[in-house]
Amino acid sequence: MAYRCAAASLERDEPPLGTASTVRAFLLVENAGPWGTDALRDVRLPDAVKLGLQGRSSAANVRTLLVRRHRAIGQVSGTRVFAAYADPTAPWLETTTLAADEELLDLDLDALGRGRSPGLEPTAEPVFAVCTHGRHDACCAELGRPVAAGLSSAHPDHTWEVSHIGGDRFAANVLVLPEGLYYGRVTAADAAALGDRHRAGHLDLDLLRGRSGHPFAVQVAEVAVRRAAGETRLGAVRVVSLAHDGADTSVRLDVAGTPYDVLVRRTVGDERHLLTCRAVRQNPTPTHEVVDVRRL
Repeated sequence: MAYRCAAASLERDEPPLGTASTVRAFLLVENAGPWGTDALRDVRLPDAVKLGLQGRSSAANVRTLLVRRHRAIGQVSGTRVFAAYADPTAPWLETTTLAADEELLDLDLDALGRGRSPGLEPTAEPVFAVCTHGRHDACCAELGRPVAAGLSSAHPDHTWEVSHIGGDRFAANVLVLPEGLYYGRVTAADAAALGDRHRAGHLDLDLLRGRSGHPFAVQVAEVAVRRAAGETRLGAVRVVSLAHDGADTSVRLDVAGTPYDVLVRRTVGDERHLLTCRAVRQNPTPTHEVVDVRRL
């Protein structure tokens, strides 16, 4: 049987917490596909548009991803785009529909990368983006598509398939914008409830990999303090301060008005693993251990 990174990660009981890609500025561009191994490089757009979008995204520190509706039927008019800034305390999302591909080059990505509005239409509705990018990693397609189907059935207006977002071995992966929440090992049975829970203003701590606006250690600290306080409301926790001392990160967080201190330690073991289905060499997997959680 072919190697599957998600099954191998689950078998070795690798913790997914603290593994969300550290990104704040996102641009989602509707594209029905097919998607190549590198979606943005291989996308079927005019070369001037494709290369321009790649270069401007990189320069502005914007993560540009491709999205499409699950089993879309009929002709799509225009290109839907979303601009999101996953600020940990004040995330926002804007959207519009472009009439021509060339208009992608008119988007103000420099503003988006700085956390400012690129001038699209603000929206309070979330985006549930399920990674189904099979050409990048087989697990994303095999495990992601059933989740996309389940979420799309329950939340059709909010659900999109998305190109590679990181953490293939934790498939199925769901990115929720604008908060930048990465959920991993989501199953089709989890999908509808995950969407329901988010729209009701709560996190699923059992599936949460982390919040992309935070460094890895802070992602771990947030979940640790939420578990200690029994707090799942989206905006109930904020980071007050953090300090690094070698492998240790000390984080002070405010939980609905109550301060907590959390100590997180980063470790790298001797074991190495193939971290994607297409990997050709093994790599270590750093982990973050919660050393102490203290209510002040």
